[in-house]
Amino acid sequence: MTVTTTSLTKAAGIAAAAAGAIFIAVQINHPGMDSFLTDTTEWVVRCIAKAFMCALALAGITGMYLRQVRQMRVLGLVGFLMFAVGYLLMLCTVVMAAAFLPALTHPAPQFVNDVVAANEGGTTVGSIGHLQVLFNITGACYMLGGLVFGIALFRARVLARWAAVLLAVSTVGTAALAVLPESFNRPMAVPEGVAMVGLGISLWRDQRKSSGTADVRPTTPETAAVR
Repeated sequence: MTVTTTSLTKAAGIAAAAAGAIFIAVQINHPGMDSFLTDTTEWVVRCIAKAFMCALALAGITGMYLRQVRQMRVLGLVGFLMFAVGYLLMLCTVVMAAAFLPALTHPAPQFVNDVVAANEGGTTVGSIGHLQVLFNITGACYMLGGLVFGIALFRARVLARWAAVLLAVSTVGTAALAVLPESFNRPMAVPEGVAMVGLGISLWRDQRKSSGTADVRPTTPETAAVR
């Protein structure tokens, strides 16, 4: 099988759509963080699903940026780098949550509760060290990167503009969760998932059209003679 730029970009579109779908799926029947036990199979499964989501999202936004790098200009580069760092740090966080927190649930329950609370924007009782810095950087890169990247996508006029607007609004809108009840956490995550699905499908369709156009060659007297 020949690997082409078009096929890689199509794959990036599928990855983005899959990331959005997983992001929506993990919100369904998600237990409240104050009652979610970190040493359960459900915790590990949901964290692993979020890790796959982050990896797929990284591949998806990379494909989006490379598809329209000229149209997105410097603004797109800044937004892409910040958004990518946000997803990369989020990937590290969920891997840590799946690999280490279950083992610390009983030996250090207060530390585990504080880590979960800090990651969700809640109040901690004790110190979690530099993990708080990691969570702050992750949140800042994710929100600002999503906002700037969404604006750049909208201005580029290549992919679905409604999805670009939804991405920008939904990512920066997560800042409101700091003052909203926890019951808003799951519903407010759905719009970004929808945005990623929309952008992924738009990228896949764009490459499908491009590949179809590339296969159409004008008929000339020379080519007609060959035929």
